Parts: sequence; structure tokens; C-alpha cells
Amino acid sequence: MPFLSFARCILRTNGRRCRRRVDHVALPNYINRCHSSSTYDASYKSKILPGIKRIILIRHGESLGNIDDRAYVNTADWRIPLTERGREQARLAGRKVASHLRFGNDNDGGVDQGGGDRPNNESKGEIFFYVSPYLRTRQTLREILREVDPKYIMGIREEPRIAEQQFGNFQSHHSIQDNKAQRVDFGRFFYRFPDGGESGFDVYNRVSGFIGTMQRDAYAWENYDSHKHDGMTICLVTHGLAMRLFLMRWFQYTVHEFERSYNPKNGRVVVLEPAIDGGFELSEIDRLAMGFPLYREQERFRLMDDHSLLDKNTW
Repeated sequence: MPFLSFARCILRTNGRRCRRRVDHVALPNYINRCHSSSTYDASYKSKILPGIKRIILIRHGESLGNIDDRAYVNTADWRIPLTERGREQARLAGRKVASHLRFGNDNDGGVDQGGGDRPNNESKGEIFFYVSPYLRTRQTLREILREVDPKYIMGIREEPRIAEQQFGNFQSHHSIQDNKAQRVDFGRFFYRFPDGGESGFDVYNRVSGFIGTMQRDAYAWENYDSHKHDGMTICLVTHGLAMRLFLMRWFQYTVHEFERSYNPKNGRVVVLEPAIDGGFELSEIDRLAMGFPLYREQERFRLMDDHSLLDKNTW
């Protein structure tokens, strides 16, 4: 199913039927949370990412570039390694990932909701990893895999579309600092780094394309008889900006909302858990940590009530 295809849904509002076209990735969230009296085809509830129980996003651990910008002068960005602290952050992230693959969590003593005992190492489902090709993300994944039982790993795939924003090739320390300062004034989403660099908009577009691939993979896993699973977990080991732009695309945040957000810390594990409407939800802790708004307070809904916002540069 192509990512840019649209699902046609029937909404019932005030006793009338109106037909709207809604991006099918966010369809259940859009309908259930914004049109509480609406009805829709229940089959969509299982077709956003069929068989997927959760999505985990992980920012790589601390790298040499995070502690010294001069590392980029003589070393290609994609070859910057982790620090020892970064490796430890990655191992901690791996333990959190492993806890999601076990019944309950590390503190529940292996007791299920019905009161019966069950082993903590019993699987909740398999996990598939997508990893940015950068050295620091691959090293982060290596440390994560030390904490995850191999029998639960369905696969690992390198994915260039979730790589870091391109800042140019070997970077002049003074030039890149000047560019980043200029980016603040211009706007981080549309500012394009000179000499072959990317804008945030470029990263947004490639992350959007990756979501379509992720959807197609989910359909393939669901239909592959020899890999029936009790809820697959998808894990992306990526970069701070790519994480925010993935969330921007997934939850349809506006450019203004992106501009007010900020990267998660190194080694941060962000989990999208299933929502009752069949979609996925960002936890309040993660939402606040990155500065994203509550769902019902998103600007795309405010626009419906106040068209004057379209005239404003800042909201």
C-alpha cells in the first residue's frame, strides 16, 4: 500500500454525513479524538501498522561530536564514534528495550494481571531494528543488542533515510557555528546548510518516505505465515533531529510546533504505545521532554476555529 495513498472515511456529524479524505497513517487518531460522535470503518483500526504492538525510537548515545564540535573537522560525520559514556547510555537503552519484550516489567516480579506467575523472560513478541548507517548509531545498536535476547530479534536493517541531517562534508568549526546561529534566526525547519547540506524539510521528506516502507514491512510480516507473532515491536536507532521529524510527520505537528521542540538527550528511549483507537500515543513524559503539545492543543485543530492564525508568522 503506497504511503501517500488516502483512506476515504465517512464521518457522521450532527446527523449529516460528510465525506473527508484523511491521511490513513493518522486516521483513527484523527477521527476518535477530534470527532467523538463520528463513526468509521472498524477495519482501519488494525491497518495502520498491522501486528505492530509498539514503536520505539532511540537517539544514539553520546558521541565524540557531542562533546567536541572540532571532531567534525577531520572526521566524516558518519564516522564519528561513541564515547565510553555513550556506550553505557546505549546499554541502559538496551535494558529498557528488553523490558518491553518481557511480560510486565522489571519490577513486577513476573506476576501477570490475573495473579498467576509467569517467567520474566517469556516473550511478549519479536522485535525488528532499523538503524541509521552512522557509526555512532550502529555502535549504539551493538550495545543495545547485548541486552536483548537474540531469539526475540526478527531482523536488523540499515536505513539511510533515518540518518543525521547533512551539514556538509568536512566541517569548518567556525563556519558551522555561524551557520547554526543563522539557522536559529532563519528557522530550523527550512534553513539549508550550505555546501551540500540539508534542511530540516529534506530530512522530513526522507523520514516520511521511510514510514511508507515501515508500513509495507508490517503488512509483509503480518501475511508471512511462518512469522506469526504476538505483537511485533519496531525499534529505530537514529538521531535527535530525525526522531523529532518522525514524530512531526506521524502526529502531523506543524512547522511552528517543530520549531518550539528540541532534541531528546543522548540514549533517550521514546516509546509509542498502542492507543485504544488503534493508533499509537506518545507518552506525556516524552512529549514534555521534547516540547510537543497535547494532541487536542495541536495547531492544526486550532486553525479550524481561528483562521486568523494563517496570517501570523509566530503563534
